[in-house]
Amino acid sequence: MKNDPSTLKAIGELTLERLSQYLESSRNSSAPVIELPSKETLASRLNARERIKYGFQDEADITDFIDTYLKHTMHLHDPRYLGHQVAVPHIASAFAELIHGVANQPMSIFEMSPAGNILEHEVIDWMVQKIGWPEGSGTMTHGGSLANLHCMLAARAHAAPDSWQSGNPKDLVVLAPGASHYSIARAIGMMGLGQDAIIPVSTDAHEVVMPKELERIIKETKAGGKQIMAVVINTCATSSGLYDPIDEIADLCNQENIWLHLDSPHGIAAILSEKYRHLLKGLEKADSLIWDAHKMMRTSTLATGALFKSKHIYQKTFQQKASYLIHEKDTAQYDTLPFQIECTKSGLAAKIFWVLAAEGESGIGAHVEQTYDLAQEAYQMISSRPGFESPFAPESNIICFTYRDGDLDQLTLREKIVADGQFYITSTEIKGKRYLRIVVMNDLSSVKTIEGLLDHIETLAGLGD
Repeated sequence: MKNDPSTLKAIGELTLERLSQYLESSRNSSAPVIELPSKETLASRLNARERIKYGFQDEADITDFIDTYLKHTMHLHDPRYLGHQVAVPHIASAFAELIHGVANQPMSIFEMSPAGNILEHEVIDWMVQKIGWPEGSGTMTHGGSLANLHCMLAARAHAAPDSWQSGNPKDLVVLAPGASHYSIARAIGMMGLGQDAIIPVSTDAHEVVMPKELERIIKETKAGGKQIMAVVINTCATSSGLYDPIDEIADLCNQENIWLHLDSPHGIAAILSEKYRHLLKGLEKADSLIWDAHKMMRTSTLATGALFKSKHIYQKTFQQKASYLIHEKDTAQYDTLPFQIECTKSGLAAKIFWVLAAEGESGIGAHVEQTYDLAQEAYQMISSRPGFESPFAPESNIICFTYRDGDLDQLTLREKIVADGQFYITSTEIKGKRYLRIVVMNDLSSVKTIEGLLDHIETLAGLGD
């Protein structure tokens, strides 16, 4: 394959044709949501080792590979996809990916990607304005896990300014509920604080933080001679989709001078909805949060904002020099490299920009409302159907439920659903109890889709082992 403009056009047209067919078949549910052959079978069909050794032979060979690859993807655009919190991407984000793939702009240094760098500054400014932070700032990262690490490093810089040079004080701890995303514990471990530095915060029966209990734990922790580096809460929890009460917790943390971090990659998008914005009351009082655009803002993976109320603290998180990159120059104020973990970084904000430019803020807000509304309808349907039970009303687009008619446990039932391929859902544990779990991510999903899923579950459960 030649690396020239004519080849780009020819293979690009071929690829777009196959992608258009894939998108159409996904949207009309003419193929399974997912096919899971054995790893050996899939490796044989992809024929990757042969193609690595000898390359593509011709356009027919490329077409065969694309078709095989797309056949064995998770069909996110199928309305029966009700699985993980992964965006059904707007086609606009694909154009940003294509432009980046050809231009390859590492935007951390202004002079290496002037346009990409400006887009990041503009998107970050837009995000912090939506939150209500006049002096806020932040950076784009490749995913929420990295963004959480960035925010924990900033919290440490605030609590222990000498830690970058002298190491961690031995008395630093973080307060977080058990339902926190695993990346919080991983960040604390990577920072060398140790897992013992995480003090669990009491939650109610649905794993929502109770402010009074948090207040008690803060007092006990301080009385025990520990310094609280940060309190972490979920808005919303990955498992349940429920929001911790931000406003009350934020007032408590501000009163105690404790850094409050919102692990909010999914639920923060409710800020774009007039109807559901109340779930984020008190948001502006937090010190940091993360915002995954590749969840509810319909961008392809990955594109996450690590956002900070104080630009000063954000910019003091790292204290390093790299003479070939970080030095005095006219455009230094635009460089993001000194203030982020990553060095070479793709123009992540471009994907967000393209989707916002295609749909506008109101379009994304409408998407949030549509998916959250459908979750409410699904909850009513599930709760009123014999054999099904949902433990709580949803606050987001996530619904947890069980099906108890028959002998199958929830995990086995979920495995049968995935193996069948007609629907895709996940499962989760809340307070040690296993539930089936639906996440509504697709604008094409409807009440009929949910009804079809429930019918399908009854059929599969009736078939036994």
